[in-house]
Amino acid sequence: MDPCKFRPSSAYDTPFWTTNGGAPVSNNNSVLTVGPRGPILLEDYHALEKLANFTRERIPERVVHARGMSAKGFFEVTQDVTHLTCADFLRAPGVQTPVTVRFSTVIHERGSPETLRDPRGFATKFYTREGNFDIVGNNFPVFFIRDGIKFPDVVHAFKPNPKSHIQEYWRIFDFLSHHPESLSTFAWFFDDVGIPQDYRHMEGFGVHTYTLINKAGKVTYVKWHWKPTCGVKSLMDDEAKRIGGANHSHATQDLYDSIAAGNFPEWKLCIQTMDPADEDKFDFDPLDMTKIWPEDMFPLQEIGRLVLNRNIDNWFAENEMLAFDPGLVVPGIYYSNDKLFQLRLFAYADTQRHRLGPNYKMLPVNAPKCPHHNNHYDGAMNFMHRDEEVDYFQSRYSPCSHAEKVPVPSAIISGGRREKCVIPKECNFKQPGERYRSWAPDRQERFLCRLANALSEPRISQEIRGIWVSWWAQCDQTLGQKLASRLNVRPNI
Repeated sequence: MDPCKFRPSSAYDTPFWTTNGGAPVSNNNSVLTVGPRGPILLEDYHALEKLANFTRERIPERVVHARGMSAKGFFEVTQDVTHLTCADFLRAPGVQTPVTVRFSTVIHERGSPETLRDPRGFATKFYTREGNFDIVGNNFPVFFIRDGIKFPDVVHAFKPNPKSHIQEYWRIFDFLSHHPESLSTFAWFFDDVGIPQDYRHMEGFGVHTYTLINKAGKVTYVKWHWKPTCGVKSLMDDEAKRIGGANHSHATQDLYDSIAAGNFPEWKLCIQTMDPADEDKFDFDPLDMTKIWPEDMFPLQEIGRLVLNRNIDNWFAENEMLAFDPGLVVPGIYYSNDKLFQLRLFAYADTQRHRLGPNYKMLPVNAPKCPHHNNHYDGAMNFMHRDEEVDYFQSRYSPCSHAEKVPVPSAIISGGRREKCVIPKECNFKQPGERYRSWAPDRQERFLCRLANALSEPRISQEIRGIWVSWWAQCDQTLGQKLASRLNVRPNI
């Protein structure tokens, strides 16, 4: 066997300790010294290597979604969708594709409690026969802002104060007082679903509008929805405080223990579809991620199921180094002109290159399961053994060629002016008001209390309170009046 091509199945195949270079270690308990009590010798290579590795065990945590847990399983198609897409993993009912899913909280640090009021991440990596496909979504179907250039700002506003390192609502409401489109997400954030009971009882949404393309080249807009078969359950505020005080990793433990016991979590994958020819027919922009597509107009269609039946083997290798990228699509699925989606296509891969290195997609948890080939040579931590002499394209000495052409959206991009502007159809108040009015009175009261308590933070000015009261009054007049009364302010209209 060529030792240069040998790849052990495990880093720990030997029954005894070795150095990273494979040399046997006869004593892993004592450092090499001059005499039993003398000074340490620098020639103790194993001791220095052991400590050097230890001091480098941690990698930069994610800027967002730092706190999370992963599990493995499969996705199975249950309905024929070949009229919508030529994606191979959706080619027929019964087809199964291996997946890794990561659940997370968005804002707080890696060791923070899982009971905090915070959006949750729901990210799914499909290891398809045509490459990896990532749906990088949340447990809310909408987001606080609609333009990707504001993403660093909204994250900074929600993160702890850089002076005190304490999360403060005055910063959140100050920033978003310039963004009325955030009302849609606040109608979820301060609702009962703001703190999921655990990851198994949580919905997931792709949030963005994607594009499906079938073999004939027909294009359809699509929204992804994960629906837990065990139902949606949430924690009330007092429950969250009690559970979080007893176990700050309660959702991670629930997921791990449930899978270990054979109680496999399952979700239905549902889609909403829209003909792009109809996108200008509504009072909202369908590509605006601060808006939902009303289900009475765009009904949910079940197309598959997701089952998580295996726990990860190593938290660091399969959770911390697991890297998602919304730019990873497969033939038959494409992006849309959603402004935030477009910038995420760059930002997510770029942050993983910073966090894990330029070759992070070589890591087993991120690598495609299908054959793959390119000329992305060298760089830090590139462990791929390659013996080609041709590292360029095209070449008459290499058999590698282009793949078969796949359909992509071919709509003509209108020749507009180069400009930075807000989309024409903002429609910021209608959907939050409709959501509020759909709740029972007790649920409305809980929402109002959470909102009023957050806006009561002492550093929030009367001007900012007045702006928010005015906005909520435009969503629902009664809600605005009640909020104004609780806060003792007059709306700024």
